[in-house]
Amino acid sequence: MTYDAIIVGGSYAGLSAAMPLGRARKRVLIIDAEQRRNRFATAAHGFLGQDGRPPGDIVRDARAEVVAHPTVSFIDGSATAATPVDTGFAITLADGTMHAAARLILATGVVDELPALPGLREQWGTGVALCPYCHGYEVAGGRLGVLALLPMPAHHALLIREWGDVTFFPNGIADPDDAERAMLAANGVAIEEAEVAAITGEPGQSAGIQLRDGRTITLDAIFTGVPSRMASAIPAALGCAFDDSPSGPIIRVDATMQTTVPGVFAAGDAARAMSFIAGAVADGYLAGAAAHRSLVMAAHGL
Repeated sequence: MTYDAIIVGGSYAGLSAAMPLGRARKRVLIIDAEQRRNRFATAAHGFLGQDGRPPGDIVRDARAEVVAHPTVSFIDGSATAATPVDTGFAITLADGTMHAAARLILATGVVDELPALPGLREQWGTGVALCPYCHGYEVAGGRLGVLALLPMPAHHALLIREWGDVTFFPNGIADPDDAERAMLAANGVAIEEAEVAAITGEPGQSAGIQLRDGRTITLDAIFTGVPSRMASAIPAALGCAFDDSPSGPIIRVDATMQTTVPGVFAAGDAARAMSFIAGAVADGYLAGAAAHRSLVMAAHGL
């Protein structure tokens, strides 16, 4: 069967992309490997109507809404390759099966590359978080750490100061200059010069930072940033152009989420520098609507 559109990635952006296509009665296939970036978090925040719910529950309910449209189908599997063909694109899955579509939407996401810091992986998504807008409110007024695991501007610590008392850990990676130090001090941000040896604490509880000099700093939450990479090799294999973001490459898209490859759209974390569910959902819906519009225009020779 040839579909009107195949969506690779069935999380927030991918499901949202399927909605306008399904409501336009287009034949849509969603392929999902169930590797949501926020699967480590116990609750999602900042998404209207869903605040505080487990991320998996949000996806489960969204999937049910999408597949209620009879022209939308779903495959649990991993897409491993995409090849341009006369009718559009052929997608190969890990089990060797192939599916074709006139349009392709990449909601493939990114993978966070966690450094080999003891305790970090265990606390990822609970005691250690990326986004203060997603997780800051719940620890507001507490003792917060800002940990440099990749080069970051000191003003990130100033941002986190909005939610509580902040200690900035440059960690030998993001040493502030004199002007930055003065700015942080004037705003009540402490700077801990010792490098970090480990993240302490039990998952789901307050995290702490053990320093290489033997001291341990007790905190209520830690905010950081880590490098990221494309979760799928498909965008590069298709020849999509990329832009640099502070954490890693993202797929270049225009105002309609069209990539540099005709017929290929992208949405979600793979195509945006700032990661949050509401943004992924908005991007996905736009990508789905733009893909539909492109099908209509092509059918009329426009």
